[in-house]
Amino acid sequence: MNVMVLNCGSSSLKYQLINMEEQKVLAKGLVERIGLDNAIVGYEPYNGDKVKETVSKIENHEEAIKIVLNKLVDPKIGVIKSLKEIVAVGHRTVHGADKFTSSVLITKEVINTMKECIPLAPLHNPANIMGIEAMMHVLPDVPNVGVFDTAFHQTMPEESFIYAIPYELYEKNKVRRYGFHGTSHRFVSMKAAEYLGIKLENFNCITCHMGNGSSFAAIKDGKSYDTTMGMTPVEGLIMGTRSGDIDAGILFYLNRNLGMSIDDLDNLLNKKSGLLGISGVSSDMRDIEDAAKKGNKRAQLAIDALVHRTVKYIGAYIALLGRVDAIIFTGGIGENAIDFRAKVVKRLEGLGIKLDEEKNNVRGQLQIITKKDSSIKVMIVPTNEELMIALDTKEIVSKLKK
Repeated sequence: MNVMVLNCGSSSLKYQLINMEEQKVLAKGLVERIGLDNAIVGYEPYNGDKVKETVSKIENHEEAIKIVLNKLVDPKIGVIKSLKEIVAVGHRTVHGADKFTSSVLITKEVINTMKECIPLAPLHNPANIMGIEAMMHVLPDVPNVGVFDTAFHQTMPEESFIYAIPYELYEKNKVRRYGFHGTSHRFVSMKAAEYLGIKLENFNCITCHMGNGSSFAAIKDGKSYDTTMGMTPVEGLIMGTRSGDIDAGILFYLNRNLGMSIDDLDNLLNKKSGLLGISGVSSDMRDIEDAAKKGNKRAQLAIDALVHRTVKYIGAYIALLGRVDAIIFTGGIGENAIDFRAKVVKRLEGLGIKLDEEKNNVRGQLQIITKKDSSIKVMIVPTNEELMIALDTKEIVSKLKK
């Protein structure tokens, strides 16, 4: 069974074709600048060289999908002989609010519900819907599955997701914590439980998804109990360009004293803050670490602030869960920032957590990085959201045939 996985942005299309029997990526790539001049088509087959082409213009997602499908069956660079070999398509879908608690077969009713959620994710949901509708038009006989970033966190109790504002805003306007990166948190918690030989339903862990966007989850008995991102992805950790937790009163101050509009504040918190805002160097941890080594004090402050916030949230989640089987690092920073992980774990020594420096000296591989007598195991578990989407898609589509 071959499953195609799509992640559509407003002007981009990221894709993978996965053979589910071997869990092998047959081809992957990214189409950029959809709807703009000089679009870029990236294509990387497992058995050949990368292809990168510039196209004068790709009008829409449907046209982009047709270009990708043509490459998949191209006699020279293709990886399948016929489009009939694509059995299903799984879509990364960002915001399902409290409407979806798991991945679903996409129907007209599902699309309509996604449209109802657009006010909660005005940048992401319209793009996701465009990709879904385009694929349905191009391959009308192939089932599509939506895998929602928010679905995994719908097991959170009310005490975890409620905000301390008038309750009517939750009842009438759905203002509450939803959380994101659910597909990643779910995947790495499953992998860690399997690796440690613990049944998922008995597994307590803290998953630290850290990249340009970052969020932690407290997972109790295999289910999300709390998470750092909120109604939007701005809340929680310091991120690449997002502020994370901030005193809401600062926004009133900036509006009244600097004349900043709602749009100005939105841009400030989402695109100009976080690691970029503190360091003034970059939103990329690698650049910031290089600058810090050269004596840049603001770059060092950005790292120190991120370590501080990371330790604070891990400590809070240890207290919330009571028993923790593992702390899991994943994502671009979590999997690769060796020095950063070391600083965090050393700050947790007072809780009996003991770093093994040698084991920590790895990037992007599944590894326990603490000593055998550590009170809690700390692990690196590489995430694979595309595979998780494909696995859910395969499971749902397989039931259709029974």
